[in-house]
Amino acid sequence: MAFSTVVSVIAIYEVLIVRADDRLDASLRQEVEELSEGAVRLDPGTLYRWLGRLLDEGLLHLGLQAAAWRVPFLPTRVGLGSDLLRDNPRLTTFTSPVPGPGGRQPEQLVAMPAIELDAALCHLNVADRRGNAMYLGPDLYWDDLMLQAAPTGGRFISAEKVVDTEDLAGHGALQQMRISRMMVDGVVEAPGGAHFTLCDPEYPRDEAVQKAYAASATSPEAWAEFRAAWIDIAEDEYRRKVKDGAA
Repeated sequence: MAFSTVVSVIAIYEVLIVRADDRLDASLRQEVEELSEGAVRLDPGTLYRWLGRLLDEGLLHLGLQAAAWRVPFLPTRVGLGSDLLRDNPRLTTFTSPVPGPGGRQPEQLVAMPAIELDAALCHLNVADRRGNAMYLGPDLYWDDLMLQAAPTGGRFISAEKVVDTEDLAGHGALQQMRISRMMVDGVVEAPGGAHFTLCDPEYPRDEAVQKAYAASATSPEAWAEFRAAWIDIAEDEYRRKVKDGAA
């Protein structure tokens, strides 16, 4: 799961961390489901797994946002009270330079460092040749942040379809045009370019190929077999195999 905004991540994290020692009752489940708009459903066996995911994703979002804004870090409560501060030397705490709410004592916060990328390659549904692009699925998956977190000269997008600029707005709603030409150094039209992952609403995740890819990590021989089958082949053959469901 990738949350659309860090607000959702922090809000759900704080609900869980405050009540982690409480009984996992119906009110907690309902509160989390409402905050996530139904994306997160908890039961006793998944509480701490979700805490871990929210920690990881909340900090990843903040690190990319800091890099996109060209600041060295962003403050957060995410990670407080967890082993992340013990195990990750890049994470430090600091005392807020301003008073807390209601004039209370300044609180301790985590400084999440900027995650500066060497390069970014993101796949969108539709784009123009200048680099303006739209996502048409339910989630942008941080594409805008990753492009802004990469240096000029290393920001590229591929798209299911490349259209003329004057036709781009007709492919979706204005709020879905989240990628600006100012974030992009190069564009390529690549139908199916997100395979084997999904590209809503164009195509779903290819579970068979993903399973084969995961299995390729079991040995050098398995990786060589996967690479020969899916990587070291011509584009036309790759597309034929995807169409035929060859995995």
